[in-house]
Amino acid sequence: MTDKLTQDEIKPLQDAGWTLSEDGDAITKTFEFKNFVQAFGWMTRAAIHAEKLNHHPEWSNVYKTVEVALTTHDVDGLTALDAKLAQIMDKLAAD
Repeated sequence: MTDKLTQDEIKPLQDAGWTLSEDGDAITKTFEFKNFVQAFGWMTRAAIHAEKLNHHPEWSNVYKTVEVALTTHDVDGLTALDAKLAQIMDKLAAD
């Protein structure tokens, strides 16, 4: 079983713009791009990484905006997989 992240491990994600849910079981972030094609391209690249990690986001896309929520359902909270995918998503958005 995977261990939940500690508050010290969650803090860098918050510093990077991720918001901790009220119950502390998820992190969320809104990504905004120049247009729909860039948003969808980012989602496609992120999806490839998510599949490799076997850890899939809850997300939605409207035009140039993508809303993302990350959690590990198996532990009802945040794990290293969430942190890793969040970092990948941030890097992809910055490229």
